[in-house]
Amino acid sequence: MSTSPKKTPKTAANADRKAARRAATERMREERERADRSARIRRRTVVGAASAVVLALVAGVALAVGGSSGSGDTAASGPLVVPANASGADGTVITYGKADAPHTLEVYEDFRCPYCEQLETTTGATMQQLADAGSYKIEYHLATFLDQGLGGKGSRTALAAAGAALNEGVDKFKQFHDVLYANQPDEREDAFADVNHLLDLAGKVPGLKTDGFVKAVQEGTYVPWATQVNKAFDKSGVTGTPTVRLDGQKLDVFAGGAPVAPEKFTAMVKQVTG
Repeated sequence: MSTSPKKTPKTAANADRKAARRAATERMREERERADRSARIRRRTVVGAASAVVLALVAGVALAVGGSSGSGDTAASGPLVVPANASGADGTVITYGKADAPHTLEVYEDFRCPYCEQLETTTGATMQQLADAGSYKIEYHLATFLDQGLGGKGSRTALAAAGAALNEGVDKFKQFHDVLYANQPDEREDAFADVNHLLDLAGKVPGLKTDGFVKAVQEGTYVPWATQVNKAFDKSGVTGTPTVRLDGQKLDVFAGGAPVAPEKFTAMVKQVTG
């Protein structure tokens, strides 16, 4: 009969912190699902002038969330600039991998989502390796809904910075994406709202911090684009992050509250692709 090792105060504290983060995110999932159900009901019943009122209220909430303080947010209501290398009909999708790959892996994430961080830091390398090998291409659909639920603007500011990285190249986006998850703060902290912090993290990606990249992050050039990307996410029907779909089939990338092991993920991909 095996016995479990005793937890040190440090490991116990880490376990408690992770449990708290999981519980907070689960609450966010439930709140978003309730909000989506309410939105569907409103869409069925609100028409004409009432619709205009609802849109005006939504715009007011977006401005209240974004605020006007701090650098990197000055372009919140500025012109829409779509990064080079964006894909999709409206430029709200980021595609990584070979364009002629026979399959498509859709990944729905929020940069403040701790479950996304767990998936990316556990199975993300395997997800990329399969894309690099041509098994599929990855389409990233990113969201900022945790800003709305937790307050702040870290998800949106990080997404705007990721847009600046995308403008430099898809590979630069992917590397910056991975750096953000490797250095993700507690979702209750809004550290990603600080553009100087994001620029420090960008320094971990070789060749990313060009003058153009730094200027775009500091001035919030891609903040309106980040807003458009989140709107596209809202229209997708996805209600929680991370969500992963291969050729339209949802993959159960979490089991028992933890991300599946890389070999399990690979097996699921083979099962779908044959």
